[in-house]
Amino acid sequence: MEKLTNKEEEIMHILWKLEKAFVKDVLEEIKHDKPHYNTLSTIIRNLEDKGYVSYTAYGKTHQYYPIVSKEAYKERYMNTAIENYFNNSYKNVVSFFAKEEKISLDELKEIIALIENKK
Repeated sequence: MEKLTNKEEEIMHILWKLEKAFVKDVLEEIKHDKPHYNTLSTIIRNLEDKGYVSYTAYGKTHQYYPIVSKEAYKERYMNTAIENYFNNSYKNVVSFFAKEEKISLDELKEIIALIENKK
């Protein structure tokens, strides 16, 4: 799976939400920094070239849909981030969030309970 740019990822989130959409539908969902229609069309075609979306043709217009699930992308993205930024250590990930006070003691206890219940 080829890495996505920030804009491509934003468009994928819209396509995952809509499930299938024409370029105009995607454009309507963009709240800030709306690209020109042709620019958006190019971004979506790039997503097709990268293997993230496909389409159904209706004459000259195309209805696009994701062929990579949000879950598959999330797994790849998280694994890459953990590998690149946390020395491939999930302990380092949790420690990072604990130090940044982004995770509470109760949440850590929930994680421990999840792990214990899987054994």
